[in-house]
Amino acid sequence: MTQEDKSILLKDLCARVPYHPKGHVVNACNGAECDEWLTCATFTMFTNVTNNCRLYLRPIFSMTEEEKEELKQISNDYLDEWENAKTPIERLKLDAKVSYKRAMFYNSHHIDWNNLISKDLAIKVTKENNPYEE
Repeated sequence: MTQEDKSILLKDLCARVPYHPKGHVVNACNGAECDEWLTCATFTMFTNVTNNCRLYLRPIFSMTEEEKEELKQISNDYLDEWENAKTPIERLKLDAKVSYKRAMFYNSHHIDWNNLISKDLAIKVTKENNPYEE
């Protein structure tokens, strides 16, 4: 894993911590592999030792109809405010708020919105390997 890949993954992991992501971790020192819930302690280990860690994420196209509606509602919640904004700065602030809420939605649903799967930095969740099923 390149330093650039590690940086991209670490930033994505940090944003997902509150939503209890699961990842596949390989210890570079002894080759031990395991799936584990990722926490702040995992990040400390990840940054201090050259470990390989890949998140389990759902492709964006796997969103359910309910999730699509929920995501659409995030934007709709701010539509009136946006239309009534008096200055471009007010609109930019609302755009940032909507973008943040959409990102948190993707993170909380373990959806790959940073294209980590295509970069081989995440494992695509399927019916057979879904670690988030209860």
